[in-house]
Amino acid sequence: MATPSPRKPLADLIEELLATDGPLPIVAAGDPVLRTTIEPYDGHLDAALFSRFVQALRITMHAAPGVGLAAPQVGVPLRIAVIEDPAPVPEEVRLARGRVPQPFRVLVNPSYQAAGPERAAFFEGCLSVPGWQAVVARPAAVRLTCEDELGRPVDEVFTGWPARIVQHETDHLDGTLYLDRAELRSLSSNQAMAERWTQPTPDQAAASLGFEMPS
Repeated sequence: MATPSPRKPLADLIEELLATDGPLPIVAAGDPVLRTTIEPYDGHLDAALFSRFVQALRITMHAAPGVGLAAPQVGVPLRIAVIEDPAPVPEEVRLARGRVPQPFRVLVNPSYQAAGPERAAFFEGCLSVPGWQAVVARPAAVRLTCEDELGRPVDEVFTGWPARIVQHETDHLDGTLYLDRAELRSLSSNQAMAERWTQPTPDQAAASLGFEMPS
C-alpha cells in the first residue's frame, strides 16, 4: 500500500478554508497550533493555491485589523506570515516608536537575530489574544532572513516598529505568543489602554502599575 502524502491533508485544509469568501477565522490562544514550532515551508502548496492563501491572509489581516498575520493564526501549520502597516499614527508616536509605513510583504521561512544590544519596550497586542495588550521589551533592530512569495532570498535589517512586527509574527511560527515575553504586570484591557495608556511610551504605565522598563 502506498504511503499517503503528508501534503494532501494540508492542501485540503486550505481549500476548505478558502471555500468561503471573506476573512478567515482567527485561532485564539489555547489552540495547540499556536504552540507548535512550524517546520520550514518546502513547496507544500502548488503556486495557485499558495497565491490564494497569501491573499486570504492579507484580507484577514486587513479585516481584523492588524499589521501582521501568521499562518498558524488561521489554523494552518505553514511557516508563512504576512505583514503590512500604513502607520496612521501621530508624529509624536511615530518618533517615539519608530513606526513608519511598511508595504505588504510575504515572509516565507523567516528567522531573525538581534542587530545590536538596544532594546525597546512598548505595549503590544495580538489578534489571537483579543481584548488585551501588554508591554514587551524586544531588540530595537533585527536582521531578518527569509524568502519572499517568489522564492527570492531576503536578508534585511529592520528597526523600530517594523522590527517589532517581524519579531512578533516570526515568534508565532516558533510557537511563541507575545505574552511569553511580556511584563505581565502591564497586562491591560483594550478599554484600559484607551482610557489610561495611550501615551507614545509605556513609562507612565510602568510607574503606575509597578513594573520596570528596560534600561
